[in-house]
Amino acid sequence: MLLNRPEIATLFDWPNTANWPIPCTLIGRLRYTFFRSLQRNTRQYCHRTAMSGGYAARGFRKLLPVIPRPISISRGYGTVAEARTVLENELDGIRSAGTWKAERVITSKQGPQILVDGSRNRILNFCANNYLGLSSHPEVVQAGIDALKTHGAGLSSVRFICGTQDIHKNLEQQLAEFHQREDCILYASCFDANAGLFEVLLGPDDAVLSDELNHASIIDGIRLCRAKRLRYKHMDLSDLESKLKESQSSRMRLIVTDGVFSMDGDVAPLPGICDLAEQYGAMVFIDECHATGFLGPRGRGTDDLLGVMDRVHIVNSTLGKALGGAAGGYTVGPKPLIELLRQRSRPYLFSNSLPPPVVACATRAVELLLASSEIAQSMTAKTMRFRDKMMNAGFTIGGSAHPICPVMLGDARLASVMADDMLKLESSDVLSARCMELPVSSVAVSGTLLCSHVSLKIMALESESRISSSLFTRDRMLARKMIGVYVIGFSYPVVPKDKARIRVQISAAHTDEDIDDCVEAFIQTGRKHGVIG
Repeated sequence: MLLNRPEIATLFDWPNTANWPIPCTLIGRLRYTFFRSLQRNTRQYCHRTAMSGGYAARGFRKLLPVIPRPISISRGYGTVAEARTVLENELDGIRSAGTWKAERVITSKQGPQILVDGSRNRILNFCANNYLGLSSHPEVVQAGIDALKTHGAGLSSVRFICGTQDIHKNLEQQLAEFHQREDCILYASCFDANAGLFEVLLGPDDAVLSDELNHASIIDGIRLCRAKRLRYKHMDLSDLESKLKESQSSRMRLIVTDGVFSMDGDVAPLPGICDLAEQYGAMVFIDECHATGFLGPRGRGTDDLLGVMDRVHIVNSTLGKALGGAAGGYTVGPKPLIELLRQRSRPYLFSNSLPPPVVACATRAVELLLASSEIAQSMTAKTMRFRDKMMNAGFTIGGSAHPICPVMLGDARLASVMADDMLKLESSDVLSARCMELPVSSVAVSGTLLCSHVSLKIMALESESRISSSLFTRDRMLARKMIGVYVIGFSYPVVPKDKARIRVQISAAHTDEDIDDCVEAFIQTGRKHGVIG
């Protein structure tokens, strides 16, 4: 019979070689026609003789498992090529839309003045979440160094196996005390804290009511839970109330909001939210990543600022911004909730514990805040200085009094190009901008100063005291090499379409001079691109 012939049975070894893509593809196409019928015929007519066992039965048993391998390789080449084309087209679309997010490389420590790869001079940094300037604070850095020596670089373990040290428990206790809550649980990041909360707390009989502009980590965390999901309009208490009425049949309801919204710097109306929560029997959760450490009279956050600390039930926040800026997140709240999270929260159970140096840095940062609120209070005046000067120059600034100061531009490409241009500013650019604002008599420099429109001959002043009192001394001008400003343009999908902006973030480490220089850089670049007159 056909399959009993060795030369025919050997035919079935073709697919074992990846060098036969065309025959294998053809065989694959015939698989459900010819070979299916061949299989039936073989079963019907081939008896188990030595020959049939050697070629027909044994050979055909290999046939179906073997044939797909080269076919999948052949098809795989095409699939990978098609996928690569799709991905490259997607990337080209991002570039053409002006929303490409390039990663600039910093070659110095974090601070108000940094070095960026490709730049010869130090530049001003106005885009970090380093609100209190603690990421390079000597005491915070030294605490990390000490912990590295005493507790090691890491634990190579999750918390419940062998990843909990005394410093982890100490930090959790301090954070609970700082927020005036019963207990605290640490995570690798606040993204993990948000990802690990809702799935544990809420079931299919519950409901979660979320502000439409909540952070992506909150949105993703809510998607993981089985509760009924309702979105209310941004900071709209009337819409929130309608959603509370709609979900009255739910067993448990949780209102979820950012304390401060990271792209706009606007503060959630917590008193009104708490009123509705109490009226309709709901709990309140807030994400305090952009508030912890500097908002409120004691820097506890928006609930401290608005006087509702005893009315907010659960708080998530981060160690990666104001509290040292290293890494890590946490949840504070009722002790039974925290204990349940330790048992069931997947990001906590399946992630390595925070490295000891990170824990020590955050602990020292919290200790500094518990000892004094002076650093946090210094930010208010600096924030308002920037906002007032920018609005007087003609820019539109979002939010109200938060150190997140979004400079609203609308167009995504404009936001990206302006941010790039501000990083590349040269000394003459900003000097010319300031020169145009000063009378000749107030500038005390010998020689010729080139401005955008005129060349001014400036003679040296005879009096040394006159030089010292002038707005522009020679030393001041020669020292002004740190002109570039590091800011980032944000556009869709990070913010809604046509709402692109450059987000400026004020730090307690910025000086008044830093802020003034940043404003001047915006004025110069804004005029260049026609944003202001």
